[in-house]
Amino acid sequence: MNNPTSVSGKKILVAVTGSIAAVKTPILVSRLIKAGAEVKCVITQSAAKLVSPLSLSTLSRNKCYQDRDQWQDYQTKPLHIALAEWADLVLVTPMSATSLSKFINGNAEGLLASTLLAAESQIVVAAAMNTSMWSNQAVKNNWKNLKEIDQVITLEPSEGLLACDRIGDGKMISLDVIELAAESAFIFRAQNKFLTKDLKNIRFLVSAGPTVEDLDGARQLTNRSSGRMGILIAQAAKLRGAEVDLVHGPISVSRELLEGLNTYSVRNSIEMREKIEHLKSFAQVIVMAAAVSDFKKKIPTKKKISKELFLNSIFDDIELTPDLIKDLTGRKLENQIFLGFAAESGSDMEIKEKGEKKRISKGCDLLMANPIDRDGQGFDKNFNSGFLLGPKKMAKNLPLSTKLSISHQLLDEIQDFKT
Repeated sequence: MNNPTSVSGKKILVAVTGSIAAVKTPILVSRLIKAGAEVKCVITQSAAKLVSPLSLSTLSRNKCYQDRDQWQDYQTKPLHIALAEWADLVLVTPMSATSLSKFINGNAEGLLASTLLAAESQIVVAAAMNTSMWSNQAVKNNWKNLKEIDQVITLEPSEGLLACDRIGDGKMISLDVIELAAESAFIFRAQNKFLTKDLKNIRFLVSAGPTVEDLDGARQLTNRSSGRMGILIAQAAKLRGAEVDLVHGPISVSRELLEGLNTYSVRNSIEMREKIEHLKSFAQVIVMAAAVSDFKKKIPTKKKISKELFLNSIFDDIELTPDLIKDLTGRKLENQIFLGFAAESGSDMEIKEKGEKKRISKGCDLLMANPIDRDGQGFDKNFNSGFLLGPKKMAKNLPLSTKLSISHQLLDEIQDFKT
């Protein structure tokens, strides 16, 4: 099974700076250890007042390094160099305004600051601070400059209740998204590359999840889609610099996976069509990963219908839902790219043939045809496979891999298609 996103066996240096969000870092360390990573931690003096270095040492099964450890007479190599060379990936969770200023200005004062400057591996930075600090022009300038460094994956804070009792931007982004960033970094590391902002200045519109069509007050028509595939495509594009609008039905994955995206929640196919119609003109790339229910009731009712009446009338009152992709591609703007999805069953040959017919009939530039009748992949699973179909009989095999890995492969193909 191809799983380049796994952190198992990888060496991850977790750097902790003086933001109250540091209290979440031990949970991240625990999750990385449970996933099989080897973890070491380095902490600033300010952060050590918020979270115990002992707890990080205990959770990581390694010493938590502090400023006082930097220049010890028993060391055969400067500690900041040794840590930087050891790490396959550096996670700065959280990054305070002070540490951000040091990093962007090349200030090597302190163990963590000098380690970051010495690091040659990819660095993931998750900022966290008070809303007023985050909106300060000096901090904004530093963050803007940080985003220009190819080595660094930047994760902006999200909106929420802060330690100062204010509600606003400044809360460290969810651990789920931080882990996605780490996994994405390892996908690119496997190709001897950094994950960079190659999708900067491109706006994506992504649909995800199922739709639910009410039959009566108690019954509904839907499917087993969790929304994971579309959400991961959206987050992968966001990590690579894109602006992303995500329209999703009732998802069954952690809502923390949505942080950082422009999200729009809908329930049924009509609501999804209306929201996509409102957003489509802003997007250069439209990814229709939602599993829209095929059928709906012509005239739904909020009352519960008796079983006998339901059985007698159900098939007389069902109609097809709108073909959202076909409707959109028929009115697509110049230079817009459409990627569709087709959940199929059968042999590889059958999946390709069915997928290609749908790609042509629906007017998609690209279409991912994936099997849903194979163990461990498809609906509500973390793995997927299939064929990416395109013009001139293009049929690229995408072997079984994590949905995040598949997402990045699809984004690579969209980039190639654009050029």
